[in-house]
Amino acid sequence: MTRRTRRQVVAAGAAGGVVALAGCGGSEGTAPAAGGERPPVHVGASATGTGGAQQRAYELWAELANKRGGLLGRPIKLTVLDDNSDPTAGTRLYDKLIAEDKVDLVLSPSTSSVTMAASTVTERNKYPMLAAGPSSSDVWKRNYKYIFGVYSVAEAYFNGVIDLALKNNLKKIAIINEDTVFPNATATGSAQYARSKGAEVVFQQKYPARTTDVSALLNRLKTAAPDVVLAGSYESEAVLITGQMKELDVNAKLLAFSLGATNPGYATGAGLLAEGVLGPSMWEADLKTPGNKEFVDAFTAKWGRAPDSPAATSYAAGQVLEAAVKKANGLDREKLRDTLASLEAPTILPGTYKVDDTGTQVGHTPVIVQWQGGQKVIVWPESLSNGKPKLPMPSR
Repeated sequence: MTRRTRRQVVAAGAAGGVVALAGCGGSEGTAPAAGGERPPVHVGASATGTGGAQQRAYELWAELANKRGGLLGRPIKLTVLDDNSDPTAGTRLYDKLIAEDKVDLVLSPSTSSVTMAASTVTERNKYPMLAAGPSSSDVWKRNYKYIFGVYSVAEAYFNGVIDLALKNNLKKIAIINEDTVFPNATATGSAQYARSKGAEVVFQQKYPARTTDVSALLNRLKTAAPDVVLAGSYESEAVLITGQMKELDVNAKLLAFSLGATNPGYATGAGLLAEGVLGPSMWEADLKTPGNKEFVDAFTAKWGRAPDSPAATSYAAGQVLEAAVKKANGLDREKLRDTLASLEAPTILPGTYKVDDTGTQVGHTPVIVQWQGGQKVIVWPESLSNGKPKLPMPSR
């Protein structure tokens, strides 16, 4: 295997260490090993790169689950392969995990594109897959029966921001976004949700990927006089838009970015202009969700760095898998599929794990954060907040 690393966490007698993988499986009903020990439950996955957030979270989940007694009283053996963000590689690796390594269970790759490809393998082999990385709704538009989401799809990212805006009587909404797959989905879903809630979408336009100037777009937006500007933007474009809104005197009462605003780099890049800006977050370290503090402390202690949202969603996937195996009381994959389809379970993420009949995650609740005094404050929903929203935003 060139340019791929195979890593395995073996909790039985290996003290959680990482060792070279020998291709062995283990299935329900397998006879006890020599000395009376039960064989491990083999869980396989791929991730982008070695030592990334997703792999580290999967490893931490396996280690902590094993301290709780593993799955069905059997230790978890975890194999994570590097797919290098290549859908073709992802397909090949899940073929190998199932056909050669004979894993009992699987977790998903990091990205939507690799998951789309790899899930053709798991679907064909009837292996339930918890999708810890993808938020593209296309993953769940194929009538597949064995793939289940862990957190919200792109179309729902701004729902909470729109709810917060309407609660503050801000009804005129402008939507702009980078013309790529994820931001396009976010913009489309936001416009539909806003209209369904009685808001008026007064402006909607895309801008090219990797743009360095959105001034013409912002001048057109300014004439629409929106109360709210929602931008489907990554960090660098979020900083750019924030700065050019100031230069062009485009003053919204609420400004939110789908991804860029939740990153610490946004506050650094935007400086004082970040004050009052909002964004949806799939997870935050100071959420009071069940087990979240323990997760943050354990991840930081194990890896010497704080977890991020991809780590949290990956760890949550392990939690859901653990809960499903416990409820199904076995590794029968048809029973697990049915269990995952109907399960409602808390995780460290806000809301609960719950999917609709397509496998799309509907129970997760993205929180809304706002930059206040140089700090991210959770301001929505009220049940999960640690501060009050400050709206309208300060005038630029």
